[in-house]
Parts: sequence; structure tokens; C-alpha cells
Amino acid sequence: MVKKAIQVTLSYNTIKKVTILKLVVAVSGASGVSLAKKFIDYLPKGIDVHLIITKHSKIVASFEENITIHDNRDISASIASGSFGVDVTVVIPCSMNTLAKISCGIADNLVTRVASVALKERKTLLLAPREMPFSVIALENMQRLSSLGVIISPPVLGYYADIDSLEEMERFIIGKWYDSIGIEHNLYKRWE
Repeated sequence: MVKKAIQVTLSYNTIKKVTILKLVVAVSGASGVSLAKKFIDYLPKGIDVHLIITKHSKIVASFEENITIHDNRDISASIASGSFGVDVTVVIPCSMNTLAKISCGIADNLVTRVASVALKERKTLLLAPREMPFSVIALENMQRLSSLGVIISPPVLGYYADIDSLEEMERFIIGKWYDSIGIEHNLYKRWE
């Protein structure tokens, strides 16, 4: 089976053209799971999506059938290896526990192992921490990861975007995540 390539431009440190064929979406914790589902729902066709859902966010039945779902305990899953060639990994939402483990290099489940592989392979990794307010420890973990090139992108509201509904706000947040990992979209109105 031949997959259609999606051309995207990634930009942190340097701008380079990348073809996203394999995307890991990890769902860590329960709060904000609906954003992860919509993130997947809005993806363009042709991306091979691999989903990891932690035990605290078991909502597997609501995801589409064409997504490969991995057990978070299966550290031997294909996506746990750098040779599998994941292009982009996102953790939406990202619990503070998961953030701390990734920051400290702890890879004791599939979510943290895939993030560790993204770091060692210098692949794009986006974390969407969902706690508020952030503790000093969480901020230090975010700073450490950001200095390694990780995109730290909490689901922050964009009041300047002339948004009238919760659905439009969610589309704005997801659009900002797509912008960060180089996926073209029309989820929100851009400045002209």
C-alpha cells in the first residue's frame, strides 16, 4: 500500500521541508482529551496516525477506525523504535507527570518512550501541558525541554482571533498546534 506524502515545513532552529507520513498522537491524562480527538479528526488525509492512550484517558471507541491504537504498557511497540521512523510526536494533553518523566529521561511507558525516541532522533515533539497554574517545577521541566527543541504549546485561548464559540476556540488551538508542526490548515482566520 502506497501512502500519499503530505508536504509540510517545520521550523524550529532551521526551516526544512519534511514529509509527514507517520504521526504519533499520545493522550496523557483525562482533561482535554476532546482536543486530542479533534486534533486527529482535522488532520489531512494521508498521514499514518498512531495513537497511544493512557489508562486515565480510555476513550478508544470514539476514535476513527483507520488509526493504529497502541497500548501504553507495550514498550516494544513499533513506534518505540527510532528505526520505525516517526516524523512528528504530539502529546495532547500532556499531564505534569508525563512532562516530568520526559524532562528527566524516564521512558517507563510507551508515551514517554516515544517522546524519548523523538528527542534522541531530533524529531519534532510537541507537548500540550494542561495544568494551571504551572508550578515552578513544571516550568523548569518545560524550560529544559524547550531548550532541547521541544515545542511547549499549552492550549492557550486566543482572544484576538475574533472567536464566537467554544468550537471556534478549539479550532484555533488545534490550528496553532498544526502551525507548530507544519501542517497546513484553514482552522482559523489569519491576520491579513
